Amino acid sequence: MIEVSGLVKRYHELVAVDHIQFRVDRGEVLGFLGPNGAGKTTSMRILTGALPATSGKVVVDGFDVFEAPLEVKRRIGYLPEVPPLYQDLDTSSFLRFVGRLKGLRGRKLEEELERVLAACSVQNVASRRIGNLSKGYRQRIGLAQALLGDPPVLVLDEPTIGLDPNQIVEIRTLIRTLAEQHTVILSTHILPEVTQICSRVLIVHRGRIVADDTLDRLTSEEKTLEQTFHDLTQR
Repeated sequence: MIEVSGLVKRYHELVAVDHIQFRVDRGEVLGFLGPNGAGKTTSMRILTGALPATSGKVVVDGFDVFEAPLEVKRRIGYLPEVPPLYQDLDTSSFLRFVGRLKGLRGRKLEEELERVLAACSVQNVASRRIGNLSKGYRQRIGLAQALLGDPPVLVLDEPTIGLDPNQIVEIRTLIRTLAEQHTVILSTHILPEVTQICSRVLIVHRGRIVADDTLDRLTSEEKTLEQTFHDLTQR
């Protein structure tokens, strides 16, 4: 489903992504875990076609992100760290606008709008102005726009950052539900997020992959994921 090979991103002397290579199979839920500044967001932006790479290759469902960016974007629902919302629009108007950008029209657009409103539990704020909603609701609307068009891949960058404990639980529950029907890459620096949602963990440090394995193999009776993460990111 997703193949990343030799991915590099340089900003002058700074190497933000350093020859990253990994594969994500269809239906897999991958936790892209690392401390702040590890290169997670840069990698997600490149993978979704929002940022060019210095070198390397990314293929999503058979399409190269640099050679066929529109085909890749049709197959990915992307939730950036800061949801791309228009604060002055109401929820339905915003989602209808995004749906049109994705090529949805007529009955199909209305059916998709109804589906994502229900999937993200935001029907009750469909007519409310986004700028007046809580951050938890705005995050749900961000997920709803990513789901429009039913893309097979979801890329979620720090989806619970800045939320209160109740909102975090709600968003994590929603992501687990979405993972039943989508291939998911979840970028985060929060370890409980990975342990509760993901089946496989890829740990990034200083732009490089330092571990790539199942959650079970990265943990044991002797070592928790927290200890493994600490050991790998202190080198």
